[in-house]
Amino acid sequence: MEEKTLHIVIVGHVDHGKSTLVGRLFYDTGCLPPDRVEELKRISREMGRELEFAYMMDHLEEERQKGITIDIAHTFFTTEKRRYVIIDAPGHKEFLKNMITGSSQAQAALLLVDISQGIKEQTRRHCYILGLLGIRQVAVLVNKMDMAGYSEDAFNAIKSEIESVLGRLNIAPAYILPVSARLGDNIAKKSDNLPWFNGPTVLEALDSFETNEAENTRLRFPIQDVYDVDGKMTAVGRVESGVLRKGLEVHILPDGTKGRVTEIRQFMRDGIGSAAVGECVGVVMDGAGLKRGQIVVDEATSTVTDTIRANIFWLIDKDYRPGVSLDWKCATQEAKGRIEKIYKRFDPASIEVVQKDAKEIRPAEIAEVEIKLEKPVVIDSFGDIPEMGRFVLEHMGHPVAGGIII
Repeated sequence: MEEKTLHIVIVGHVDHGKSTLVGRLFYDTGCLPPDRVEELKRISREMGRELEFAYMMDHLEEERQKGITIDIAHTFFTTEKRRYVIIDAPGHKEFLKNMITGSSQAQAALLLVDISQGIKEQTRRHCYILGLLGIRQVAVLVNKMDMAGYSEDAFNAIKSEIESVLGRLNIAPAYILPVSARLGDNIAKKSDNLPWFNGPTVLEALDSFETNEAENTRLRFPIQDVYDVDGKMTAVGRVESGVLRKGLEVHILPDGTKGRVTEIRQFMRDGIGSAAVGECVGVVMDGAGLKRGQIVVDEATSTVTDTIRANIFWLIDKDYRPGVSLDWKCATQEAKGRIEKIYKRFDPASIEVVQKDAKEIRPAEIAEVEIKLEKPVVIDSFGDIPEMGRFVLEHMGHPVAGGIII
């Protein structure tokens, strides 16, 4: 099994089968404890139904709401190739907030479409957000094929609709797969009910996706805090991209000073020569006065600016008008600022431009904006380095929008 974990998000309109799919993935990969399987069978019998995987997710959701044991926002399963973490996406507002403010970054998505209902409003919202977030590894699962008699004609008809909608968002799905999550058709193994389909199973499709190659990009090490450890000023943080190496000559942005990594420290480990993406470490440097919010880079390829052009998703139930003060937060950076210009705002349900040169942003809308900050910050485009291209806007201490730097 590969060590790297792939973070995925499963999205789709309500009742299109998300909970059933998640339960089926756990079951078919052997990631459900035997006692949980027996419990599911018992509950299903009492309800007069066959094994119903959606009950598992309902039970986990109840546990989560009660603060017991399991957080479904970080459930996982494994295949022979690697481990998968599922980022929960209960609704489009929560989805974007989780994706932008959460610790996990989805690298792939499964989009469910009920063959009997087709693409619905929430499906369109989720498609738009996938495009907004730059998620390009997408597999579409045409679910409930058993309800359509496993018809190839019905599958081909909805496949054309899916390709049309996603094409408008510049998303080219890697796969469009016919499945029945409830019965397990084409989830973990080929189905005799789909003899006309020669493509992969869902697990084969997922295993073909690539994990984040952030370690192959330029170094980005946001400084979270600086401490005096054994008489040495030690900057702590998380490597967001690239590799941090002992002896490396670095730039400290936005200040523009230079330094050299003399020591890398990690709890209970000595003599560390390097730290890769995702590792939290302490760093001692020569020639640099360090503080929270600075970004350590190997080459000064980041943009240092006080003006940002971005797509944002407005999360609260109040309109925004340009000029109102906001707090911008990206990695460990914080700066006060405001939205100066709204180039256009979109309705994520219809995927249409509502207004250009707008004077306000309304609840649940997406907008392309220009943000002016009171001081220079360090940014990268989201497509290049997601952690440095993703931010949150707050007002009076509360998140009001999430954004992607374009």
